[in-house]
Amino acid sequence: MPIYEYRCENGHTFEVVQRMSDDPLTSCETCEAPAARVLHAPAVHFKGSGFYNTDYGTARRNRESADKGDSGGDKSDSTSGSSSDSSSSSSSDA
Repeated sequence: MPIYEYRCENGHTFEVVQRMSDDPLTSCETCEAPAARVLHAPAVHFKGSGFYNTDYGTARRNRESADKGDSGGDKSDSTSGSSSDSSSSSSSDA
């Protein structure tokens, strides 16, 4: 069963274990003032090949950026060469 957090108008916060089908509480357990359920953002982490690598800060991405910083000249030459190769191959296909 989930744990729900509630907050009353007087600032009291409390947690209640309830079923999802139970009605939300309407009054504070401490002072009987009107209370409302506190909503939090869910912890969702999308993984897989269908998502961008830059969406989440990962140790792997930090290593990749550090590698580019250490030998940036060598890697930029190799990437520019591959991009010119891809452009020439795409122009010959067209």
